[in-house]
Amino acid sequence: MAQVVRISKTLSLWLRHRPQAGGLSLDAEGWAEVDAVLAALARRGLPGDLDTLLNVVETNDKQRFELSPDLARIRARQGHSLAGVTIAHETRTPPAQLYHGTVERFLAAIMAQGLSKMRRQHVHLSADVETARRVGARRGAPVILAIDAAAMAREGVVFQISSNGVWLVEHVAPRFLTRFE
Repeated sequence: MAQVVRISKTLSLWLRHRPQAGGLSLDAEGWAEVDAVLAALARRGLPGDLDTLLNVVETNDKQRFELSPDLARIRARQGHSLAGVTIAHETRTPPAQLYHGTVERFLAAIMAQGLSKMRRQHVHLSADVETARRVGARRGAPVILAIDAAAMAREGVVFQISSNGVWLVEHVAPRFLTRFE
């Protein structure tokens, strides 16, 4: 199990932020060749076989990765900080409320400035409280924010949804945020 987590974290780094760390190159849609990824994993002393990679992709709790239908390419579904990688996500009307998980130490800044994408291409929002709680818990005791997505949409904010159900926006202004209790 620990090895699956290590591989997943390694893939997140390579496929979202630093492909060069694995000796990989990504195309404009974020795809890397599976053979190159497997070789890079093996160079790191991690299992470099297709069955292990398939297990990591299929069991990732956030479904972060996707494989092409022919299993020749792999990419992260969202969360990229790389210039030049653009994934075409579906534009869709969001549910009335979405959620975001964070921690207390960031709360004052978020409530004053809103949610910003920081080094990523989008702000990530969840359709359910539990997913937001898991996201926030990565950095400590989670604080859940409710987002008035319906009001944002009425004001013309464009929402996209990734293939694993993560809602994506450019920014969430403070007036659309409330602490969820």
